[in-house]
Amino acid sequence: MSNYTGQSDFTLVGFFSQSENSALLALVIFVDFLVALSGNVLLILLIHSDTRLHTPMYFFISQLSLMDMMYICVTVPKMLMDQLLGSHKISTPACGMQMFLYVTLAGSECFLLAAMSYDRYVAICHPLHYPVLMNRRVFLLLMSVCWFLGFLDGFMLTPVTMTFPFCGSHEIHHFFCEVPAVTKLSCSDTSLYETFMYLCCVLMLLIPVTDISSSYSSILLTVHRMNSAEVRRKALATCSSHMAVVILFYGAAVYTYMLPASFHTPEKDMVVSVFYTILTPLLNPLIYSLRNKNVTEALKKLLGVKPLFQETIK
Repeated sequence: MSNYTGQSDFTLVGFFSQSENSALLALVIFVDFLVALSGNVLLILLIHSDTRLHTPMYFFISQLSLMDMMYICVTVPKMLMDQLLGSHKISTPACGMQMFLYVTLAGSECFLLAAMSYDRYVAICHPLHYPVLMNRRVFLLLMSVCWFLGFLDGFMLTPVTMTFPFCGSHEIHHFFCEVPAVTKLSCSDTSLYETFMYLCCVLMLLIPVTDISSSYSSILLTVHRMNSAEVRRKALATCSSHMAVVILFYGAAVYTYMLPASFHTPEKDMVVSVFYTILTPLLNPLIYSLRNKNVTEALKKLLGVKPLFQETIK
């Protein structure tokens, strides 16, 4: 404890220190960042500008894009600026704020994906009751609960993590202030806190995964009983997009917060974090736009592109 320094800055070792071509890697990440940011902004703009997309499903997608947009802005700009300026320092308050925002957004998205699966369950399994079961009041309540639980997660984990005494090395073997990476620097016994964090993450993953599993089990049974092949195709296409996002997000979360320490190395942790911090926000707009006819039509309308058959008639 003689080396304890409560107010010292942290040093982010970063992702680029593991690469021989750091400049090229930084350029690739910068391009991915711009594409992800542009794609999510465009998707939000399309959903809010086209009245045909003013349904709970698309509003959920717009909220997912908003979270992804904030998600990637919390971590990537700091990482790129560190590489550009050659300074990898981050102050204790800035580290705590980055951690809080990251945990809050991750927790909110965790429950948002579950709310989206419930929306698809009601739309496919109970279509006649959909206007009642998923009205504006219910939609706003679900969205509020998702954000509240995310904030609750951030308020529970961030203050405790940042109040641990840190002594010796202040090098965070990560490109942002992630909870497990910062906790490893503490010179106090964190085993009880790590157990609490593990149980918290299990609950935050178990509840949404249970909801998603039960919703899609019912959806698959309902789709199997449908007589129309076209209706089955549309239902499966809509659900497969959501399932792709679920697998990407929850797979990375399970690795980061639920697997034992023996499975983790700083290099693996950073690679997985790059995957769900940068690639997932990049892929989500593509998954929900390229596979969705209504979104592509809204994009054509925004760009002023008219269908070929209308031009022929004229």
